[in-house]
Amino acid sequence: MFGRRKKKDAGRGEPTPVEADVAEDLATEDEENEEGGAGPYDVTEAPKDGVQRLDLGSLRVPVVEGVNVQMQGDQQGNIKQIVLVHGESALQLTAIAAPRTEDIWDEVREDIQAQIHREGGSVKEGEGEWGAELHARLKGPKGPVQARFIGISGPRWMIRAVFQGKAATDDEAAAVLDGCLRGVIVDRGGEAMPVQEILPMQLPKEVAERARAQAAAGQNGGGRKPSPGPAASE
Repeated sequence: MFGRRKKKDAGRGEPTPVEADVAEDLATEDEENEEGGAGPYDVTEAPKDGVQRLDLGSLRVPVVEGVNVQMQGDQQGNIKQIVLVHGESALQLTAIAAPRTEDIWDEVREDIQAQIHREGGSVKEGEGEWGAELHARLKGPKGPVQARFIGISGPRWMIRAVFQGKAATDDEAAAVLDGCLRGVIVDRGGEAMPVQEILPMQLPKEVAERARAQAAAGQNGGGRKPSPGPAASE
């Protein structure tokens, strides 16, 4: 699935019944783009929905009450993925570079299955709203973890989303996180990147400054507790 695009009225007189049906479908898409809820969106098609979003560079994630945003990175401090946590459920999001016209989810899915098997987990394919998906049982430090992998393709990008915990098997438990996913905006950027390379992310300026201030206070022996905000883990 590629990003939704608004279509302009062709202006060719009275529509035929088929054209009328198509026009109605496109009008529905336009309404969804204005109201939100039909994403993830490419930055060129971002809706004017007034939703507050956390700007992480390549991803802009809706700020939703009760949803904690965590960052996961490498030893060099580069953010590789984000995790949205809600209750006993989590949604892991990774944005990667993709070809302009080719959907790479089949290839990515095969790689995921191979990795799960190598790590001693089990996985099977299923069909969901976004097409082919993976239902997995992963090995975790505290026991098995249920996970559902989906891939959503846009213009030169793909989001690899993993629902974990209750959200992996319970649609009701996944509803809030699913809404977050649909509100995500992807900013691929114009630079050339290898296929499947992770799109760069960074902390918002105000969050980074707050983290530096807290680190400095800790080094100086300050006893003040850090204020709540997105957490970064490695």
